[in-house]
Formats: sequence, C-alpha cells, structure tokens
Amino acid sequence: MIDLVDSILYEDNQVLVAVKPPNMLSQADRTGDPDILSVLKEYIKEKYHKPGNVYLGLVHRLDRPVGGLMVFARTSKAAGRLAVQLQEHDIGRQYLCIVTGEVPDEFTLTDYLIHDEIKNREVVCEADEKGGKLAILHGRCIDRRNGTALCAIRLETGRKHQIRAQLSNIGAPLWGDNRYGTGIPGQQIALWGYKLTFRHPTLNELMVFHSLPEGNIWDTYADLLTVPEDTDTPRERPALVLREEVVQKLEEFDKFKPIKTDELL
Repeated sequence: MIDLVDSILYEDNQVLVAVKPPNMLSQADRTGDPDILSVLKEYIKEKYHKPGNVYLGLVHRLDRPVGGLMVFARTSKAAGRLAVQLQEHDIGRQYLCIVTGEVPDEFTLTDYLIHDEIKNREVVCEADEKGGKLAILHGRCIDRRNGTALCAIRLETGRKHQIRAQLSNIGAPLWGDNRYGTGIPGQQIALWGYKLTFRHPTLNELMVFHSLPEGNIWDTYADLLTVPEDTDTPRERPALVLREEVVQKLEEFDKFKPIKTDELL
C-alpha cells in the first residue's frame, strides 16, 4: 500500500485533510492506477481496525497532474454539509501556479467552457452555446522570472480543467501542461492547491490549511517556496518561509470576497 501518512494534515471523526501528490488520481478510474481516495480508505481501515469497506467521501477533485490540498468527508453527514458549502462557494480553494507568457498584475477571467470531444479538453465557448458552463477565476501575479510568472489563483467556480483552460485561452498556459500548452506527457504541471478553507461540518469552526508546492518544476521560484530545515510543520506554516513581499501579496489576495451562487446567475 502507498504510504500517505505524512501527507495527512488533519483528521477527526468527521473530516480528513491531506495533500495529494502530483500524478496521482483523486479517485479510481478505468486505468486502475493508484488514487488518493482508495489509499486513504485503506489507511483508515488499518488504523482503526475496521472490517470491510470504510466510508470516505470525495468532496472535490484535483486533476491528476496537480498536487495540493484536498478535504474528505468521514461521514455522510459531513459529506452533505461540505457539498452545500462547495455549491454555495463557501469552500475557499486557492492555487499557486507558474504560467508562460504575460499576465496582468491582477486579473479576473470570466468565460464559458465546453468539452471538445475531438481534442479531449475543455475549451472556451460563447455564452449562449449549448452545454457551455460559466467559469470565473481571479489571479494575482506574485513574481516574474525568465518569461514566466508565479501567480496565485482563486476559483469562483469549479469546472473541469478550469484553471488550465482559461489561462491557456489568454496565451498564458501553465508551465509543463502538455494538454493545454507545452510539456511532457505524464509529468507534473506547475499548479498546486496551496490553501483550503471551509467550515467544519459539525463544529462550525473555520478550518484553514496551507501546503507548499513540491517538485522540480517549481525550481525557478525555489527561493520563495523552499521550506527551511528548522521548520517543524511546513505545510501548516508556509508564511514563515515566503518573502515578506510575497506574503503581503497573498494576504491582499485573501481579502477578496467570494461571489455567492445567486450573483453568478
């Protein structure tokens, strides 16, 4: 069994928060390749000596080549309440990414996405096209180096491949993204779920988690993202290792007020 114990940041009888490694599935598919949901189910089964199948609900997904934070529900009650939060845009999901090309210092992308069966990817379409789904994201440039930009991204909607498709559409695809830009098939892409916020489904407490990107693809910005050896809990305390100006930009980005569902209609 794949050992993801070190990737688990929080666990109680209602929720489990873990960091999904890049190039691992969020849930099982027809390939039969390892997925984080099945691995964590096996972890719970062994840790608590539970016979048979165990319940663990998938609240949201990350694309296979993307690493970062995910929250799972350990009970059906928690799953239902977290699903409502997700639908009402009360689960905050922020990402760090490296793009190639030019992006503004701050930007909002509002598009409609539809699946292209021939290209097997999501593409931007007209608002009135049948099957098109509204996709909104907000971005802030953190730093620029060697023709790339390190950006923070906040999602308003959670469409399939949304960040990858929308950034590619403006000529700024993710670094290493073979499907929507240029890269090597099967490699990690420069997109990471670095911050996750939600209300605990039974305690109603605000839960906030952080995770710093891992992998060679982030080397261009390693001095901004590398965890010092004396940091005990790097994923929970990333602000301690980011330069002051980077922290300030991320904190300002945090002040954005989420749009509610009825404002998107």
